[in-house]
Amino acid sequence: MLVPDFPFPYDDLLASPAGLGSVPADRHGTEVAVVGAGMSGLVTAYELMKLGLRPVIYEAQEIGGRLRSQQFPGVEGAIADLGGMRFPASSKAFQHYLDLLDVETAPFPNPLAPGTPSTVIELGGRKHYAETADDLPDLFAEVSRAWNAALDEGAENEAMTAAIRRRDLAAIKEIWNRSVPRLDEQSFYSFVAASEAFSALPFAHREIFGQVGFGTGGWDTDFPNSILEILRVVHTAADDQHRRILGGAQSVPLRLWRQPVYGVPYHADGTSLESLHGGATRPGVRRIRRGEDGRFQVLDRWGTERSFESVVVTCQSWLLSAGIDTDEDLFSHDLWMAMERSHYMQASKTFVLVDRPFWRDVDADGRHVMSTTLTDRMTRGTYLLDGGTGADDPDAADAPAMICLSYTWNDDALKWLVMPPEERVRLMLHSLQKIYPDVDIASHVLGEPITVSWEAEKNFMGAFRGNLPGHYRYQRRLFTHFVQDDLPAEHRGIFLAGDDISWTPGWVEGAVTTGLNAVWGVVNHLGGSSASDNPGPGDRFEELQPVRLPE
Repeated sequence: MLVPDFPFPYDDLLASPAGLGSVPADRHGTEVAVVGAGMSGLVTAYELMKLGLRPVIYEAQEIGGRLRSQQFPGVEGAIADLGGMRFPASSKAFQHYLDLLDVETAPFPNPLAPGTPSTVIELGGRKHYAETADDLPDLFAEVSRAWNAALDEGAENEAMTAAIRRRDLAAIKEIWNRSVPRLDEQSFYSFVAASEAFSALPFAHREIFGQVGFGTGGWDTDFPNSILEILRVVHTAADDQHRRILGGAQSVPLRLWRQPVYGVPYHADGTSLESLHGGATRPGVRRIRRGEDGRFQVLDRWGTERSFESVVVTCQSWLLSAGIDTDEDLFSHDLWMAMERSHYMQASKTFVLVDRPFWRDVDADGRHVMSTTLTDRMTRGTYLLDGGTGADDPDAADAPAMICLSYTWNDDALKWLVMPPEERVRLMLHSLQKIYPDVDIASHVLGEPITVSWEAEKNFMGAFRGNLPGHYRYQRRLFTHFVQDDLPAEHRGIFLAGDDISWTPGWVEGAVTTGLNAVWGVVNHLGGSSASDNPGPGDRFEELQPVRLPE
């Protein structure tokens, strides 16, 4: 995910034996507060620990953040991923940590993905069964061709993806710096509707595109968002070649929490974040302010205040005004404006456990009795999750499996918000029964469902940020905050990180890379530097910085 706004090669940074830099020896053991124990917070803390600093992690709920997994009781391996659940092959910085932690993955059963046995698209009551894209009616191919043509016509997609593949940073910047001022104020929908390819087709093609979309499925809930958000996904192949984490996505930050380090400054061999914290993080944060001595004062929910030279905030940025009493003088008015203007998207998921992957059964026509499903009904996206290593694992044929009955966004997610779990499941099964009238799905369901609506989670208030047209300037302010040499002294030393600070909201890669940005910022703030042969993101900022639009 070599993001065109700031195409810094984080995978090269992490792969270098020179490491992420160093701080002066008299700074070893310096405590740095890290607010939030999601993937961004854990990456930040882990890398600071390797540099000989002493991270102090604060967490209001549980380690993992929106990499949250929940196991169905009594069934090993039946783990519902309520937040991030599919990770693209292009997510190379995240892959570094998967390799470090020996995490196993398997293909995610997206619609029409190579590892997905079959897909059903049901629109307007008409059902289309497909094992490959070629099995679909020509109408769907027309929509796909129109989208590809719109991308090349309006966003130089072919040239951009080629530049990213060959890692031509100058070409990436040249193309993207032309696109940003032209497209910042354009929505996803207006980009599609105004394109020559779609404007020559009936409205029904746009409607189908919104409901079926590309990659993971329908994208019409994203139609109000800035087209720049969508182009970043397309250009970086973020919606392609997805993997799922065996053992649940939350296992990754949990493993990083327990990962020991060896041969690093200050810390004894075998030290981990877990051992540094005595087995548990500090409580959630109630207040952040700057003391009279210039140090940061962090007050936890139980009334203990500790002093730090630097703070990294990885929680959702809205919490700095809505959940944490944050000294307004820590940030400029422009940065507060950027945080407050962030637009967060709703998301809802509901999982049920079933006795076996009955969708492997075939009917008289040789078709699977149930498939990964996209529909215009309330469920929108339904995913079938075999146990073991997936659909090709013969040992999982008679073992319990899971169905994600519904995965919805924005307005579609709000329809489920007030419903209790049993009512959600009842309506979802009712919708699916219309698509699969000969399959008694309910007879296979075991136990209680697992469900989440992220907009109702008090420490999240949404699934992730989705910039609206005209929000580019705000996002640039948030992302570039880690480079602080030109900031007044009262605004230095506190750093923002997390996927909502990144250019790729909703993808864990953005959580990882902004965490690495914050590490560079802390090192620089404490008088350290990157290795001469492994420049960090701040060292190459002038070369690669996001284009600045006129204010």
